[in-house]
Amino acid sequence: MRRFSVWMVALAALLAPLVVPGGASAQMREFTGKVDRINKEEVIVDNRMGDKVKFERIDSTEVSGEKADWKKVKKNDWVTVSWKMIDKPRKAYKMVVLPPKAEAGEEVD
Repeated sequence: MRRFSVWMVALAALLAPLVVPGGASAQMREFTGKVDRINKEEVIVDNRMGDKVKFERIDSTEVSGEKADWKKVKKNDWVTVSWKMIDKPRKAYKMVVLPPKAEAGEEVD
């Protein structure tokens, strides 16, 4: 009986790495930029380096930071959107509205 349990532990240890990568592939990513367009279903964020990325709003999208409601986020707000690399199309799981940033060449008081 003891050999059987040792064998089961060894088998479980060998198979564990095959199960774990599925969870690792769903890691959250972040994209920060200025809101280019937003409506009740999606947002397009421009990182000001040539990348514009569209994210779909889902029922569980969490909005926090300077504004706490999707409806209050407007064009030109700075945001960080959290999404999963495996999502096709990209889904916004979390959106943090950042304080306004000065544009390049703009004087700050």
